[in-house]
This record gives sequence, C-alpha cells and structure tokens, in this order.
Amino acid sequence: MSDEIQPLPLIYLARHGETDWSISRQHTGLTDLPLTERGARNARRLGARLKSETFARVITSPLQRASSTCELAGFGKEAGVDDDLVEWNYGDYEGMTTKEIDLQRPDWELFRDGCPGGESVAEVSARADRVIDRIRAFDSNVVLFSHGHFLLMFAARWLGQDAALGRHFFLNTSALSILGYHHGRHDPVIRLWNDCRHVDI
Repeated sequence: MSDEIQPLPLIYLARHGETDWSISRQHTGLTDLPLTERGARNARRLGARLKSETFARVITSPLQRASSTCELAGFGKEAGVDDDLVEWNYGDYEGMTTKEIDLQRPDWELFRDGCPGGESVAEVSARADRVIDRIRAFDSNVVLFSHGHFLLMFAARWLGQDAALGRHFFLNTSALSILGYHHGRHDPVIRLWNDCRHVDI
C-alpha cells in the first residue's frame, strides 16, 4: 500500500479589524487602540469565514486590535501570543499620517528607511524571520492575527525576498491572506492575498 501524500501546510494571515486610526490613516504602531464597532463586526465575519478551517496553531499579536480580532473570530481560547507579531514601532512617526510625515521628510519610505526613534527595516525583518522559522516547523495549518505593515514584511520574507518588496503589497483591515508552498517546502508562494469578500464595508 502506498504512503498517503500529506498536503503541505498553509499559513493564514489575518489583519486586525478597523480602528479609529486606520480610518484616519494614522500610523499605528504600539499605540494599543480598540476596534471600532465595524472593526468588531468584520472580525466576527472573518471568524465565520474561517469556521470550517482547522489550525494546528493560532497565534496573535498581544496588541488588542489583533487579539480582539482573534477572540471575536472565535479563536481566543486556543490562541497563543507572540510578541514578534506586533506592528512596526513607528517611533517619532507614531500617530502621524503619511501626508504629515512627507512635510517633514518628503523622500521617506518605510521599507527602505525605517522609523527614527522606532524600528529599523532590519529589526522588523528579523522579527518576521523568527516567526517564519518557528511556524515552518509545523506540519499543519497555522493562522496569525497581526498588523498591516508587519504582515507585508512577513510576506516578503516568506518568499525569501528582500524586505523592500513589502512596499509593493497592500492589506485592508480584516483582510485574509494565505501563504504556502507550490511543489515543496523549498518553493514558498502566496496562495491568496487581501481577500475581503467577508468584509462589511
């Protein structure tokens, strides 16, 4: 009898639900904001979307906009917390919009320059690499609840690409993405990106 071929694991990425600062487009790093009413509603809708899936691990950022999204999606009891999943520390740019930052530094690019008083590109890339190293040891599906810019970095590093690739991705709040493999673990791919079919706009 031939051995049954085991499917390659998938890594589900869930960006947290809407906050007041995501509406105003302010950079929200370590400021621990709650979800808006719509953000909470979309977190529940995300949970309905994931209801039929089985995960070996559920892992969330400790920041409440991610952990609340995880809980409202129905995974709070089984979730573990990973501090490496927090959002980029924007330092001096925390709470500022890109337009406001441009007035101070018109040539600024997050994935090239990092943040004064906050994290460098290399520091966030290293956090993403640590998470990737840990979850690649799992043989079953994993779901991560995290943040926009961190997940863009995560996707770039999952593909084995330079961190700068992250600037070319985009994620809405409550979006679902899936990373995985093509022919084998040597062949990482993006299988789904920024899927918002469940989101109540």
